[in-house]
Amino acid sequence: MTEDRDFSLFIQRMKEKTHIDLSQYKEAQMKRRLTTLRLKHGYESFELYWEAIEKNRALLNEFLDRMTINVSEFWRNPNRWEVLQNRFLPEMLKGGGRIKIWSAACSTGEEPYTLAMILEEMSASNRASVLATDLDAIVLEKAKEGIYLERSLRDVPKPLQSKYFKPEDGAFAVSDSLKKHIDFKQQNLLHDSFDSGFDLIVCRNVMIYFTEEAKHLLYHKFAQALRPGGLLFVGSTEQIFSPGQYGFETADTFFYRRIQS
Repeated sequence: MTEDRDFSLFIQRMKEKTHIDLSQYKEAQMKRRLTTLRLKHGYESFELYWEAIEKNRALLNEFLDRMTINVSEFWRNPNRWEVLQNRFLPEMLKGGGRIKIWSAACSTGEEPYTLAMILEEMSASNRASVLATDLDAIVLEKAKEGIYLERSLRDVPKPLQSKYFKPEDGAFAVSDSLKKHIDFKQQNLLHDSFDSGFDLIVCRNVMIYFTEEAKHLLYHKFAQALRPGGLLFVGSTEQIFSPGQYGFETADTFFYRRIQS
C-alpha cells in the first residue's frame, strides 16, 4: 500500500468510527502530528496503527487528545476582551433581557472562564448563559475541574486573580461562583448541528487549523447560529476577508456582526 493510500484509508476509517473528518484539517500539519504519534508506538504504517487503535481504547483516547488543538489562555489579546467588555456586552445587555453566549472549541476552559469573570464584574452573570464546547472529552474534564498552574494566570488582572482563584496544591482553582455559570458539553464543530439564537459566539485560534472548505462551512454555520445582530469573536490570526459572503459585516477588529435580515 502506498503511503498516501495508507493515510487516506486511516482518515476514512477514523471518520466512520468517530465522525471526526481529518480531511477537513490542514493535511500537512495533521499528517505530521499523527505520524509522530504512530512512530512513537513503533507502528510502521497507519494500517498497523489503526489495528492497534481498534483493540486499545487508550490509544484511541491518546489519538483524540493529540489531534485536537488544546491551546488556550485567559485574556488572550487583552485589548480585544476590553472591547467586548466595554462596548459590545453593554450593548447586548441594554435591552434588559438575557443574553446567550457560546465559547466554541473551549479547550481547557480559560476562554469561558474569562467570559464568566467579565460578566461577574459587570454584575451580569444572572442575565447570561454561557455554553462551552469542545471535541475532546479529556480537556473538557480539565475545564470542569478548573485547576491551573500559576503561569496560566499571567494575563488575568491581579485583582481578579485574588477574587476568582484560590491556591490549591501548588496550582490555582477557579471559584465555584464562575463554574456555576458555565455549561460544558462535548461537540464536534464540523459534524454536529448547532443551537441557535446566540448573541455572542467566541471561537478563537481554532479556524487556522482547518482547510478553506471547512472554514467556509463553519462560518456559514456560525452565522446561522447567531441571532440577527449577534457577534462572532475570532482570533488574532483569523480575520475574515469577505465577511459578506457569510452574512457578516465587520463590527470591530476580529468581531463580526450577523447582518440584520
